[in-house]
Amino acid sequence: MEQEKKTNTYIIAPNLVRSDLTRSINGTDQLGNIIELPVIEERPLTIFLNEQEIVTAMTIGDYPEYLALGFLKNQRMLLSDDKVKGIDFDLELNTIVVRTENKTNFEDKLKKKTQTSGCAVGTVFGDMMEGMEDLILDPLVIKTSYLYSLSKKINQTPSLYLNAGAIHGTILCYRDNPLVYMEDVGRHNAVDKIAGWIFETGTNSNDKILYTTGRLTSEMVIKTALMGIPVLVSRSGFTAWGVEIAKQVGMTLIGRLRGKRFICLSGEDRLEWDASLTENEKFL
Repeated sequence: MEQEKKTNTYIIAPNLVRSDLTRSINGTDQLGNIIELPVIEERPLTIFLNEQEIVTAMTIGDYPEYLALGFLKNQRMLLSDDKVKGIDFDLELNTIVVRTENKTNFEDKLKKKTQTSGCAVGTVFGDMMEGMEDLILDPLVIKTSYLYSLSKKINQTPSLYLNAGAIHGTILCYRDNPLVYMEDVGRHNAVDKIAGWIFETGTNSNDKILYTTGRLTSEMVIKTALMGIPVLVSRSGFTAWGVEIAKQVGMTLIGRLRGKRFICLSGEDRLEWDASLTENEKFL
């Protein structure tokens, strides 16, 4: 993609224009002063696949089409060769219907539900490891300079998080260029929006990096692997099962990325140590 070659150019950046994503609320601070604070909105979105109701997610309300497509894709209810013939979003009813050419029925799958550590949706239907059998990701060498550059660019990007807090961000990156920045009240929602965008645009994912502000849990690793993304990076920490799955599928897993510091618990052999650090930076 030509856009991927541009430096620090977002295809989708955090949406700071829409006034309906936050609400100003008056409160009192620790000194008794009256303050006005922007607070993230949270609203339900019920997702249908054809005639079947699948789930109701709590979301900030932007990019409902990408959220629905990505959720269904990551739940393996929408396959890569499925043809979507229409998406109907009803703002008043807070519903979205994804329509495919083939008839679908996931009644049995919906009966098996796993409550995950995620917020807002945090639910997996069916076997959590479905689709992971024999999956090995394409190896991708990552320069450590990319990590430092991405961390700086993303942290300096104006976002709903910087404006109001209480929200997670997930960013699809190519080398050291952040491309698509999605935010939501749940980190899984933000990842699903990325998955929906990849599915809708047909973007190649095996040369990408996924950066998230959330924890590197098993479900985050599984979703990233099923999207075909070989590198997952976070400013937060890990869970043991997440690390185990990353090693199983050949994913590079990097956490606690802050400034010039990070920890790699999977795929360290795919790191290219091209960034030189001063003595002070080694301990920042």
